[in-house]
Formats: sequence, C-alpha cells, structure tokens
Amino acid sequence: MINTRLGPILAILLLCLSGTSALAACQEDRVELRGDWGTARFRVAIADTAAERAQGLMHVEEMPRMSGMLFVYERPQRVSFWMENTLIPLDMIFVGPDGVVRNVHENAIPLDRTGIPGGSNDIQYVLEVNGGVSADFGISEGTQLRHPSIDQTQAAWPCDE
Repeated sequence: MINTRLGPILAILLLCLSGTSALAACQEDRVELRGDWGTARFRVAIADTAAERAQGLMHVEEMPRMSGMLFVYERPQRVSFWMENTLIPLDMIFVGPDGVVRNVHENAIPLDRTGIPGGSNDIQYVLEVNGGVSADFGISEGTQLRHPSIDQTQAAWPCDE
C-alpha cells in the first residue's frame, strides 16, 4: 500500500526517470533551435490567438536574454510585423510549417511603423527574441526549430528526436 502523501512524489519521480531530453525540449513554454552552430533554447510566451498576436511584445521594457515570444498561426500564410509600441529591439525569426527558418529580420527598430515581411507565403510561426541574439548564435535560414505546436508528422526536427 502506498502512503497517499508519497503517491504524488513517486509519480513525479517516475515521470522524471522515464522522461527524455526530447520531452524536456518540447514543452509549451520553450522552443529549441539547432543549426551548424549548435543549439539554443528559449523560454517563450505563446501568442496563438488574434488578440495575443496583435498585442505581441508591445510595451515590454526589457526581456531576459534567452526569452521571447512564439507567434503561432493556424495555417501557413504571408505575414508582416511592425514595431509600433514595441520598446526594445527584436530579431524576428520567420518559420515554416515544418519548423525550418525561412527568414530572419535582425534588430527591428523600436517604435518603427515600417512593415517587416516574413519573406515567403508559408510562414506559420514567428519567434521574437532580443535584437542581436540571432547573429550571436548564428540563427539563419535553414535553422530548425522544434516546439509541440508544430505538426510532428511534418516537423524537420520532431519532438521525439
């Protein structure tokens, strides 16, 4: 018989022992990127509704270096962003439905209303991180991103790897 107070602790311990690094990489609040340069993991807020995507990172005064926001669209499409009411420089990483980076716009200018296009018709995810981080890591076209919101049957880097 298991002590009822120990039951949850044992369940958590078993979950931790049976988990894999891939499981840890594919959590809702994280994205992981990989390329010839290595890997990087960012803690992210998810913007997957029209209202959340419209708000984005507006009025944010600072953001930890390894943090960002992942914009998730229901289907691949042409997207364009701007920096109105955004107070910090951002890198915008435009990603296709397979999790492969299609385009990177580095150091978007705070408060600028100029449109920043995604660069192709099949963008389904946009990762915003602090300006300059993409160059620091080498994140560029062809980099792979994994996250549980990507359809795992078409993901270039599935969560179970």
